[in-house]
Amino acid sequence: MKRLVVMVLLLTSLGAVAQKNDGHKSRRSPKMDLTAEQMATLQTKKMTLALDLTKAQQEKIMKLQLDEATLRKEKWEEMKAKKESGKWQEPTSEERFEMENARLEHQIAIQTKMKEILNDEQYQTWKKMKKQKAMHGKKKMQQRGSRG
Repeated sequence: MKRLVVMVLLLTSLGAVAQKNDGHKSRRSPKMDLTAEQMATLQTKKMTLALDLTKAQQEKIMKLQLDEATLRKEKWEEMKAKKESGKWQEPTSEERFEMENARLEHQIAIQTKMKEILNDEQYQTWKKMKKQKAMHGKKKMQQRGSRG
């Protein structure tokens, strides 16, 4: 009888401890609630603190970040609309190649612009920051995938 009570307590406590999973909704970035201008401003200020940017550099980077945030926001809204309307489909291998190729070309363009704006020391620091952020994101994706 005692074993039965212990098992019932164990099972109920396990159910109480289990976390709620809302699927993809729980992964929604709170940053997408911000406007493109707000995202660009925050990112520029973070870079100013990390890289000790001049006023001229801040203005150029703000413009670049605003373009990036606007593009990111548009793509996010487009994907959201497709998913909600049920028109979203898994991309084919050719479409994946085109998307990845376009993404990499865009990254190369951004890197070239940053190299023009920043001095050598700032540019190297920016590259290190970017690499650390990418590794952190990769780690998060691995954790997310291992949860099932």
